[in-house]
Amino acid sequence: MSAADPSTFRSPRRRRDALLLSLGVLAAIVAALLPVFSVIGPGAWTAGALGVTVAVLGTGLVARLFSLPALVVSVLEAGVWILLLTAMFGRGSTLLGVIPTPATFGLVPDLVAAAAEEVRVGVAPVDAANGLSFVLVAAVGALAIVLDHVVLTARMPLLAGVGLVAVSLIPTIAVPAEVDVPGFVLLAAAILFLLRVETRSRTGGASGDGARTAARPRFAGASATAVGIAAVAVVVAIVATPLLPQPGLRFASGGSGGFGSTINPNLELGNDLRQPRPVDVLNVRTTAPRAPYLRAVTLSQFDGSVWEPDTGDTVQVPADGPVFDPVTVDADIPVVDWTTDVVVDELDSPWLPIPYPALQVSGLQGDWLGLPQNATVVTRSGSTRDQEYEISTRVPRPTLEQIRARPVGGDGLPDSVRSLPDGVPAVIEETARAVTAEAQSPYDALVDLQAWFRGTDFRYSLDAPVEDGFDGAGLDAVAQFLERREGYCVHFASAFAVMARTLDMPARIVVGYLPGTPTSGVQQGQTTYTVSSSQLHAWPEVFFEGIGWVQFEPTNSLGVPTYFAPGTTDAEGGAVTTPDQPDASAPQPAPTTAPQLSDEDAAPTGGTGAASAAETDATWAAWTAGSVVLLLLLAAPAVTRILRRRRRRTRVLSGDALAAWTAIQERAIDLGIPAPAAESPRRYAARLRERHGADTDALDLLVDAVERASYAGEAVDADAGPRLGAAVDAVDRSLTTAVSPARRLVAAMLPRSLVVRPGSAYAESRELVSR
Repeated sequence: MSAADPSTFRSPRRRRDALLLSLGVLAAIVAALLPVFSVIGPGAWTAGALGVTVAVLGTGLVARLFSLPALVVSVLEAGVWILLLTAMFGRGSTLLGVIPTPATFGLVPDLVAAAAEEVRVGVAPVDAANGLSFVLVAAVGALAIVLDHVVLTARMPLLAGVGLVAVSLIPTIAVPAEVDVPGFVLLAAAILFLLRVETRSRTGGASGDGARTAARPRFAGASATAVGIAAVAVVVAIVATPLLPQPGLRFASGGSGGFGSTINPNLELGNDLRQPRPVDVLNVRTTAPRAPYLRAVTLSQFDGSVWEPDTGDTVQVPADGPVFDPVTVDADIPVVDWTTDVVVDELDSPWLPIPYPALQVSGLQGDWLGLPQNATVVTRSGSTRDQEYEISTRVPRPTLEQIRARPVGGDGLPDSVRSLPDGVPAVIEETARAVTAEAQSPYDALVDLQAWFRGTDFRYSLDAPVEDGFDGAGLDAVAQFLERREGYCVHFASAFAVMARTLDMPARIVVGYLPGTPTSGVQQGQTTYTVSSSQLHAWPEVFFEGIGWVQFEPTNSLGVPTYFAPGTTDAEGGAVTTPDQPDASAPQPAPTTAPQLSDEDAAPTGGTGAASAAETDATWAAWTAGSVVLLLLLAAPAVTRILRRRRRRTRVLSGDALAAWTAIQERAIDLGIPAPAAESPRRYAARLRERHGADTDALDLLVDAVERASYAGEAVDADAGPRLGAAVDAVDRSLTTAVSPARRLVAAMLPRSLVVRPGSAYAESRELVSR
């Protein structure tokens, strides 16, 4: 921070430039915030943020027109910022509606916590409530204060541009979306405008009228060239960016640091499932006896470390009519037709959750594509959010005898559903063969595997994988999982699929949702089921010849285990048992909701009081750590400057005259005194004496030494080291004494010489010292 010289903004040209720069900063902030609307919906916070920004920049402009020091300008802006935030969000605890009290500041942690909760459970675009609105308005106002100082005081618009670009990129990183072309163009134009105005003001003020007139043609030509280059760069960025290869899919479920819930097709569900509180993502009604599993993505390609989502030819999903052909089943296998209605709420994903095997999907809004090879539906541009659709399914219902008689596999299957990479750990195949040694058929072997995983030897845990570093689905993770026997659905599904392939069975993994939890709501005689983000799930499937893909549920304590009953039929003529409707004679399924961790796993012993105390301690620890980090950040520039001065002083005491002169220039820059490259040491010393009260004798000694070093080649004189050190100290003291205490504090805490070098353009623009 630097204090403005009283004469800085007195001329009409300077006042005009200050106004243009302020307007440019306002336009740049608006442009940088446009991408935020894809993450946080516009609302009252938008008007509040714009009002605070205008008030802050207007205060800074008026203060500069009255030739107030820059430090005073920043303090006034901060004061306006605090008063406006108080009036907007803390009126009930204030004096006269705008003056904050200790109770007002006590509201800040609660507002920040409320904002964090809104972000954690919200779905983009989030509707900002009071807490999130406070954080947004406060952040935008603080950004305006910082940019006002960087652009109008420090005269570094390029640095401001870097910060603005970073702000505009954050929403796109949080929620991937198409490039906001208007916002990008506006931001680029605003940054170029700031650079143009600031450069013109420095060039125009550096010389007299005659010199400016002579330089005008050259400067105009350079400006035209710069504008042309900038225009080409903007056009290339707009045209070329959509043509670049898109990054691999990576979607995270709600609560893992993103906005809202979506579907993760890459088996990286650990963080998604560890969210503190689940959110309801969709509601389901069905004519089936039980709520179905809802599949979104199938994964068949496995390279030993990653399961890749299946791709292939697609078909357009029609508004009416079938999407997929019925599953090919043997003539003796009964089938049952069911319909399922889905209403999506807090789910934002390109993958559509549907039961299997689907024939028809109706009611969708937008452009949706079907993948016939796995009966899934996806969109290239759109989302499941707020969709309401109906799915017709035709489900094979084999009896126990029928599925035991069927072999696994078939001629029409791709190699990807059987293949395994080299180097499969021996423990995987050995364990698979040991568990299934007594099986009489492929189905019996798979049921044995399922029962083994769901037995008492295994435990469902979201934390154990993280602690031991195998939070994944690769071969190494499977081997560690079989040893530890603790994990979550990804580990159970991946282990089951890999073990099935070692037994020469075609297997793949499905990502989707567990059956929902029944509610009290009934529509058209059908129970409504609610599906939560905690029910995001992965499970394996195995292909049986003449039946199709059959799902299994190895995850311990989750979902519905797959069993088929002996050959009895229901009133519709179909077999009574499917994975979605276990027969009464089959083992009862476990709850379909994700289990809550036991008290032993979830919190320290001692009950609610102990948990609350632990949360309080954690909160205080977080605030303490944050305060320490903030203090360290505030102290970093001063510490860095001290270390640099010590290193330079060592060179000065060794007799280095150039180092001594640089030390004087850097101290002058810290205090707001220009150090232009065009001034000779003698001329610069005269200005320091006349305008800033520098010690005359010490300056004469330093000028003599630096001239000898520059022209006579006497760069280092060890005998002169103590005299040079004493002269530097004397000049330093005299310059420091001549400025105000506030200026000395700013020079100590935020030394400009760390970023402004002697002789650079930013070191010679204008006098900044307040006497």
